[in-house]
Amino acid sequence: TCDTGDQQTTAAVQLKEPAATIVEGLKDVATYEGEDAVFECRLSRETAQDAQWFLGDVPLQSNEMNEIRVQGTRHSLILRKVTLEDCGSISFKVGQHSSAA
Repeated sequence: TCDTGDQQTTAAVQLKEPAATIVEGLKDVATYEGEDAVFECRLSRETAQDAQWFLGDVPLQSNEMNEIRVQGTRHSLILRKVTLEDCGSISFKVGQHSSAA
């Protein structure tokens, strides 16, 4: 605000959170049935944006079979005790960016 006594003007500052990008993408994983499969990617910044893991087209949530971790800019997915039904494409999406393995 600028106030000269008989006149006043006001302006506002608005900030937009810059979009995170994927700087280290997913890599293919080969493992044995019954073992864990670990997927990791790294973002350009820590983000409050919604990041989501997918197996094929199915969104994954943390549960007893899928562990999703976020440590700073590193996002990890651990598929516990994989079976043949777990074979397929794993993808990670954040904002307009995605990576698949």
